[in-house]
Amino acid sequence: MTRSVTALFRNDFYLSTCEAQVTGLLEDGGIELDQTCFYAASGGQPGDTGFLEREDGSRIVIADTRHGATKDVIVHLPDLGQPQPAVGEKLVLHIDWPRRYRLMRMHTACHLLSVVCPYPITGAAVGVEESRVDFDMSETIDKEQVTAALMKLVDENHPVYVQWITDEELAANPGILKSKNVRPPVGLGRVSLVCIGENSAIDSQPCGGTHVSETQEVGAIHIAKIEKKGKENRRFRIRFGTPDDRAAV
Repeated sequence: MTRSVTALFRNDFYLSTCEAQVTGLLEDGGIELDQTCFYAASGGQPGDTGFLEREDGSRIVIADTRHGATKDVIVHLPDLGQPQPAVGEKLVLHIDWPRRYRLMRMHTACHLLSVVCPYPITGAAVGVEESRVDFDMSETIDKEQVTAALMKLVDENHPVYVQWITDEELAANPGILKSKNVRPPVGLGRVSLVCIGENSAIDSQPCGGTHVSETQEVGAIHIAKIEKKGKENRRFRIRFGTPDDRAAV
């Protein structure tokens, strides 16, 4: 029997540790908890990794975090050979913060790219080293110009924050969705809008992922490649660093 969980990451993207109690164990080894700061894979962003600390100081290494049958169920998947906790056991959760922070920076960069390239999004994947965003577009565009426009938004250091709307408000305003294929998580009663700029002056987009609190935190990024994926589809690949040094910081 799966149980709903309090997803602490939805209200605090910077929460890297918390206490929790085991509420269920699945046949595949998955662990369910009463609350978690681990982000569950969704919307192109990978699930968190890290470890669960037991009272004796030993660790259960978590290789991935996924949703269960519904969005209000989160399953922590241990690495191979890890010990199994007991239902009711209390644990301290620790996400792999350096990895999560890079994903937060990258996910925010993807939002900035959707501002620079205001076309319908047909696909996206957020990665630690590289992210991709696919747009429904046939226009030819220069990657150096896109990079310059992205870095302008980064350097202007716009605030990034979340506002909440109800599922009904989203259904009544379908035009606010940029993605043609990926839908924001609904069924929880409310949907998060990731807003960029004072009063959402730069962007506002339904998204359940994690993001940094200001664009300057994204750091140096560039468009490494623009690929033609069909007559009216272009794939943009975002990487950390500059085109010259290829630095990943």
